[in-house]
Amino acid sequence: MNRLEARSPKPNRELETARLKLRQWQPSDLEPFARMNADPRVMEFFPALLSRAESDAMAERIRSLIARRGFGFWAAELKESRAFIGFVGLHIPSAALPFSPCVEIGWRLDFPYWGQGYATEAAREALRFGFTELNLPEIVAFTAVGNLRSQSVMRRLNMRLQPETFQHPDIPAGHALQEHCWYRLSIDEWRL
Repeated sequence: MNRLEARSPKPNRELETARLKLRQWQPSDLEPFARMNADPRVMEFFPALLSRAESDAMAERIRSLIARRGFGFWAAELKESRAFIGFVGLHIPSAALPFSPCVEIGWRLDFPYWGQGYATEAAREALRFGFTELNLPEIVAFTAVGNLRSQSVMRRLNMRLQPETFQHPDIPAGHALQEHCWYRLSIDEWRL
């Protein structure tokens, strides 16, 4: 067990914002998640679309990490309609990244929910949780260099772009999406 897991809050912790609930995954999330992961617009900056089986397996991995750690990529739900819109949260990457060990903030929202501020709203709450409840000194975010939409969210979160890019080790060598940029935010910067 690493130091983050040792001081994690209770499992199934839920977070709320004005419009959203970040919660543990439910069986009813699987179908809309699979649809989202098969949408070329949503998956533009990932190496491949996911099959239903791959999407379900990913949801189960995320769910079990939240159950074990008390945090992760929570399912994002609209409070008003209870609609599943994607995921937002914190994750400990398993890939050997140049800035590891680290905790990343990440999101993936279904296309109909883009451009409404949901990613930023939920990510702000995830940052608050990471800094105040997990006592993290820093949180990072990374994406393919061409993913300007995600980078816009990172900037709205006051994260700082780092000058060096890196080749993501989980993306095949030579793939157009292998080069990634990364952003960071320290707890002191977050408090400003």
